[in-house]
Amino acid sequence: MATTLFTAGKIGTLTLPNRLIRSATQDPFGHRDGTCDAQQVELYRQIAAAGTGAIITAYSYISPEARSTGIQVGFATPEQRASQKEVLDAVHQAGGRLILQLMHAGLNVYMSEKHVVGGKLLAPSGGMKGANEMETTDITPADMDKIRADFVDAAKAAKEMGFDGIQLHCAHGYLLSQFLDPNTNHRTDEYGGDLENRLRCAREILEGVKAACGPDFVVSMRLALKSYIKGYNQPSLHGEDEVGRTLEEGLEIARRLEAYGYDCLSVDFGQYDSFYYAAPPCYMEKGRVIDLAAACKQVVSIPVLCGGRMNDPALAAQAIADGKLDAIVLGRPSLADPAYAQKVAMGCPEDIRPCIGCNQGCIGALKAGRRAGCAVNPQAAREATFALTPALEKKTVLVVGGGVAGMEAARCAALRGHAVTLCEAGEKLGGNLIPAGAHDFKAELAELNAWYQRQLAKLGVTVETGTALSAQDILARKPDAVVLAMGAVPAVPPVPGIQDEKVVDCVTALTGPALAGEAILVVGGGLVGCETALGFAQQGKKVTLVEALPDILSAGIPVPEMNSSMLRDLLDEAGVTIRTRCRLARITPAGAVVQGPEGETELSAQHVVLAVGFRPRPSLADQLAGQGIAVYQVGDGEKVGSVMTAIGTAYTVGRQL
Repeated sequence: MATTLFTAGKIGTLTLPNRLIRSATQDPFGHRDGTCDAQQVELYRQIAAAGTGAIITAYSYISPEARSTGIQVGFATPEQRASQKEVLDAVHQAGGRLILQLMHAGLNVYMSEKHVVGGKLLAPSGGMKGANEMETTDITPADMDKIRADFVDAAKAAKEMGFDGIQLHCAHGYLLSQFLDPNTNHRTDEYGGDLENRLRCAREILEGVKAACGPDFVVSMRLALKSYIKGYNQPSLHGEDEVGRTLEEGLEIARRLEAYGYDCLSVDFGQYDSFYYAAPPCYMEKGRVIDLAAACKQVVSIPVLCGGRMNDPALAAQAIADGKLDAIVLGRPSLADPAYAQKVAMGCPEDIRPCIGCNQGCIGALKAGRRAGCAVNPQAAREATFALTPALEKKTVLVVGGGVAGMEAARCAALRGHAVTLCEAGEKLGGNLIPAGAHDFKAELAELNAWYQRQLAKLGVTVETGTALSAQDILARKPDAVVLAMGAVPAVPPVPGIQDEKVVDCVTALTGPALAGEAILVVGGGLVGCETALGFAQQGKKVTLVEALPDILSAGIPVPEMNSSMLRDLLDEAGVTIRTRCRLARITPAGAVVQGPEGETELSAQHVVLAVGFRPRPSLADQLAGQGIAVYQVGDGEKVGSVMTAIGTAYTVGRQL
């Protein structure tokens, strides 16, 4: 595996030491003025120092009117370019290579900047709905001249600064992609109509860049080979009824881009109308894009990079060995573990902290207006200020609870040099990672559980399973500090018949004996309930899901759009019957009665699975108060949340122990 991934390669005149490339992402490093901060410098330095073949920067706008978000890094002003020069210097000093990704948002422009023309948005064609539902207006010849000039000027500056190349963003629905797609390009001039005209913008920009920077300056393109959409904001789960870009057209685009002189293609799939392809969640199998990349390799001779759920080194190595692609690009996995490349090179892929495909800490946070990071790596995007440091005073630390929060607290404390003991009442570590990771589509949670256990063993943490501790037991051990990570248990609604043997909570349903019945009623349409329903439906069960609120996925921790959208489509495909505005009224011999808008309805079910939320286990904090021991509480024992909140609170406590 390492031998295949760590063979040298070339993109044009640029030599790469290996086939692992850090993908451009929507990094959270931009200030409101478009400059980047010290966090980006440090993250990219770490990724480069780990031996990553090349880094493609966060997407950078070429002009104020090209901006996509309020915290996006720009490359339009001297100040923005100077700040990116600091990133470039850090990467080069670490022995890395840095490729600058450039973009124009088009109809997806950042509206708060009011970068509009005549009250409308610049786009290939007018009359469409863009950002904030504002109507677009046609790009004029003068606008086109400026856009080309802005791309060329940025590329020229990048070369003069020492960047190793540039990449044009022509995916996911930004301007160059908008020109390519008939859905967004209705022009009748030389920039619309047939494919050659729709590609004219991409060709002219390349010609301008090569003329200004020389033929040897590397220019690549990020290209979605297939759209996977069946309508406006309507993804197509398996690509059927495609109204966007078909694979056949994507391959023809690739052929022509090579003929124009592009040095490399970085391919993936989807756009914002099919968001769960543009940012694939855990429900999408790893490597799904490989066959598309392989088809592209058959029609071009320039390097083909491939991204999108490619975070399995063995899968990637096999695809490269089979000639299906030339290298992989990793975005979210590099946030989860900036040392990804180094761990593969060392032959220790099991030490890579796994990206779990939740999208909560990264792109989902950005879309929700929060600063992005990573759910499993609280240091992500805060590398310069939030690292673990050696403890000045070594302590004995007792962690009570072996779920994800307890394991993270123990890991951090041990890394800082403390003597750590972790006690878990059950026979296994993992807590609620165990039932959550029981789904085939949530295998990364099982991988995360295994990763934590390996790290604790390597760090010398003493682990005691089957050890339930009372306050008196804790005091008897005389630790300097105790971290309570007691976790949470499923809530049980007080309805008649709830003690019936057909009723099980979601944890028991996923970890206990297999449910033999064919008809299953899942009560609760939050994330846990929906995933539980999907899992049983994919086993061939007849599943009904009831939710008291007007819509599923409405309660609890907000679910990122791409995850929510794909989960809904999967539930529909699996034939799950969904009944909203229905509350569980009582359990009956035949199943259960639910109370809905039209009164009571009895639903037949051989099993009733409860997924109506969790409640924290009773805390020992009050009993330990005033006993001369520093007491901390983390994870769901403090407040029921998610994997991200559990790890985040544990890391924060671990830093200060």
